[in-house]
Amino acid sequence: MNEFISVDEESVELISEYSREIKFPKHHLMLNEGLSSESVYFIVSGEARSFYTDFHGKTTTWSFHFNNENSISRNLFAFDYRAFLTKMPSSVSVEALSEVTVISFSKAQVDFLLTNCRAFEQWTRKLNETAFINMYDRAFTLLTMTASERYNKLLKEEPHLLQMFSNYYIASYLGIAPQSLRRIRNQK
Repeated sequence: MNEFISVDEESVELISEYSREIKFPKHHLMLNEGLSSESVYFIVSGEARSFYTDFHGKTTTWSFHFNNENSISRNLFAFDYRAFLTKMPSSVSVEALSEVTVISFSKAQVDFLLTNCRAFEQWTRKLNETAFINMYDRAFTLLTMTASERYNKLLKEEPHLLQMFSNYYIASYLGIAPQSLRRIRNQK
């Protein structure tokens, strides 16, 4: 939180009281597509991914979740924001790719903290702004760039993802087949 705002001890105590730490084992689905999103998760350690399955059964990685100082998308919540706000079924699943430790907030806890803790309200606003910018950029990249351009953008902006995640997940994140990723890499 201190990266975005200054937090006093009273706010820290209140946020601690209205949240809990949870550990998820590797491959656990923290959120299932089609179900409601009852909690938001702030990743403390470990790696996870958000993904969806299209009508052909193809799985696409939408986002990676981890807390790494190298990432432009670090320190964001892992959840389906639309589903969390509207109580509609989630459009994505969130899978732990390693053992993951999170700080979990239920909808009731978030609502309470937004009303009673100015620091939490400011922090979530900053996180939401960052998440919006990242998701806008992600969608725009997928819609307007070729596969090679998307790969070059990844190399320029987030090369650490190549060391953190398997080629399968990277290809899925780029919206291409693993064979296409190999072909693009071989052209370099």
